[in-house]
Amino acid sequence: MTRILILGDTHIPDRAERIPQPLVKLVESELWDYVLFTGDFTSLEVKTWVERLGKKTFAVKGNMDYLPYPTHQRIIINDHVFGVFHGHGVSPRGDVKKLAVIAESIKADVLVTGHTHLPFVKSDPSGRVLLLNPGSATGAWSGELESGPPSIMLVEAKDQLLEIKLVQILQDSLHESVFIARKRDKWIIHSE
Repeated sequence: MTRILILGDTHIPDRAERIPQPLVKLVESELWDYVLFTGDFTSLEVKTWVERLGKKTFAVKGNMDYLPYPTHQRIIINDHVFGVFHGHGVSPRGDVKKLAVIAESIKADVLVTGHTHLPFVKSDPSGRVLLLNPGSATGAWSGELESGPPSIMLVEAKDQLLEIKLVQILQDSLHESVFIARKRDKWIIHSE
């Protein structure tokens, strides 16, 4: 089993002061096998902190970043090819079909994306691509859309199965939503 931490859109200090302490405590509770960051660190301090959270960290440049990161990354984890892409340039923000085209262009069957600041677990209409958006770890406001609560994703990769926990801060406490995604010919997603 491989454990993956997915987070992004922190926007510290330009739109948020800090990541809420319950999320910090959770992500610092273990050394993750992989950390996937969807961009918009907007500070060197956050970048340094994120890089300490995992054995391997893969990050992309967000539209508000000045740090020298690539626009996308491609990583093979167990039986899955993960792509990481911030999401800017996709209009409307978070458009599933356009994100699936990007995933296919980098030959990824799972695309981790951000930019909307709203979390989601979806597949494209064909079922070929699983789309994961952790939202904003700080709950920072977004340029066009309503902001969601502070949120991250924790993923356990087991063969063809991914257990995805969306962790959000709702009414000052941690709330988990669990999704099971399995790929055969196409992605099938169940929520628990």
